[in-house]
Amino acid sequence: MKKIMQGNEAIARGAWEAGVVVGCAYPGTPSSEIMAELSGYREIYTEWSPNEKIAIEVAHGASLAGGRAIACMKHVGLNVAADPFMTISYTGVKGGLVVVVADDPSQHSSQNEQDSRNWTRFGKVPMLEPGDSEECKEFTKIAFDISERFDTPVLLRTETRVSHCDSPVELGERKESDIKRGLDQKDTPRYVMVPMYSRIKRVAVEKRTDELAAYADTEFPYNVMEINDPSIGFISSGVSYLYTKDVFPGCSFLKLGMVWPLPKKMIAEFFKKVKKVIVVEELDPFFETEIRAMGYKVWHGKDLIPSIGELTPTIVRQSLMKAVEGKAYKPPKVFIKQEDLPRRPPNLCAGCSHRPLFYALKKLGLYVFGDIGCYALAVAPPLSALHASTCMGASVGGAYGAGKVLGKDGLGKICAVLGDSTFLHSGIGPLMDTVYNKGYSTTIILDNRITAMTGQQETAGTGYTIKGEPTSMVDYEEIAKALGVKHVRKVDPYNIEETMNAIREEVNRDDASVVITVNSPCMLLRRANPLGRFEHPLYVIDTDTCRGCKACLEINCPAISWREEEGTTKDNHKRKGTAFINKDQCVGCRVCVQVCKFDAIVPGTK
Repeated sequence: MKKIMQGNEAIARGAWEAGVVVGCAYPGTPSSEIMAELSGYREIYTEWSPNEKIAIEVAHGASLAGGRAIACMKHVGLNVAADPFMTISYTGVKGGLVVVVADDPSQHSSQNEQDSRNWTRFGKVPMLEPGDSEECKEFTKIAFDISERFDTPVLLRTETRVSHCDSPVELGERKESDIKRGLDQKDTPRYVMVPMYSRIKRVAVEKRTDELAAYADTEFPYNVMEINDPSIGFISSGVSYLYTKDVFPGCSFLKLGMVWPLPKKMIAEFFKKVKKVIVVEELDPFFETEIRAMGYKVWHGKDLIPSIGELTPTIVRQSLMKAVEGKAYKPPKVFIKQEDLPRRPPNLCAGCSHRPLFYALKKLGLYVFGDIGCYALAVAPPLSALHASTCMGASVGGAYGAGKVLGKDGLGKICAVLGDSTFLHSGIGPLMDTVYNKGYSTTIILDNRITAMTGQQETAGTGYTIKGEPTSMVDYEEIAKALGVKHVRKVDPYNIEETMNAIREEVNRDDASVVITVNSPCMLLRRANPLGRFEHPLYVIDTDTCRGCKACLEINCPAISWREEEGTTKDNHKRKGTAFINKDQCVGCRVCVQVCKFDAIVPGTK
């Protein structure tokens, strides 16, 4: 039976068919759907872990008890999980352990662009890279077999296009693992990485790498050589192979499904069968560097193929047509120019509680250390109220560090802002550091009761598990107090004046403080009715009163737009235009009402 599946959905299906019993993840685009899909299989325990490090640690514990386990994250998540990941390469596994890492070329939803293939060489573990949904499922299954056979965690690398594109998948049945469940104290030398044991395992890791290289050369079924026209041969993998095959179907190909260790004998054979070799890969010259280091002459690689951003068939054609076919690329006629298309910049939802909060911060003139989440959109005009953002949880440490440099001169000038999910992910540690080391910065926790940007996933602060079951719920105020914060207060961000007064008072303290937003769940929250959350009616512009000052546009609400039309107010003030509120987008949050200086925003309809 075949079914059209998204790549992430197919990975979940592959994990189920492979007999996985534990799945852990921290949501991050483009990987988020994997665990969401996996949670629908009753045979598998799934969880949204507080962060990626914990996800891998829980999955490894499940593996040591004999269960097959999977941990999923985006590329920057593997940075967070690097500590356990690097050592699990030494300890090995009992039940199969697969770590899915989803790269985001072109940074569609990420703070940087990374090539996770570098982790496979660095961590000395094998990596598989599927190119479509069918391979996503099959590569996931075979990854567990490799993991148990070679006593190693296995990296499964996807990227945005593979994760989110749909293609046919042949469905199979679930096959339970035959590994005996349980823990054995005799295994201590394998799993306790103190120096006297880890030195032994270090040698074993190198031996395992040699065995995996031989497997890649002779047994792995998805390293495939296609000899057609021998004048030019391409070495590629994943979606890059599909693009290149689509553009140059008559050429020869070496498609690598196992991208580490590389199949050296197969590569040598390919070089003998073709005259010239071109390496096509996204991001870093990973294959090219290794193949050149083997002593082979690569005709073209990153000298023609871009190393920044994702590839497309058009980019491959533009880059290589002259080299392959001897003629310059001629772009097709385009009837609509890119610059003529309507612009649609990302924006906070209408009624979002982050909007009035950042409006308040802008009016206060604070330097805001931001973080990773929806609220990063506050960097854009007209809010322009976020000034630094690096990685999950860094806002708290950044504000604290800046305060140490500025001293008393920094009072009333800086703050840290992060979401509730981000705080649980990696904000608690730096807040503890701030208090312990006598910092004075103010941390603002935006409690919207969900992990919003990646698709409304549950956290320990929502009161629900991944399967929607009620559970305990974190109290952010009590956490802050337990860390030693003496000044903790809550504010309703929809009351702008109250919020400004509270933040102004806290940032002028000479010791650490925390501000927590309340009455501020995400507008898309599944368990709330966004349109019914506010007791206020929807609002409209009174054109007899609106002076066209554009103050309401400063909050950047998508429900408010501008109309160029000259007119006169009832008190004879001439204007060149007026604001307009789209009733289909207004949710009645009253933020714009508080901003308007002329009482021109009035109740409309319910």
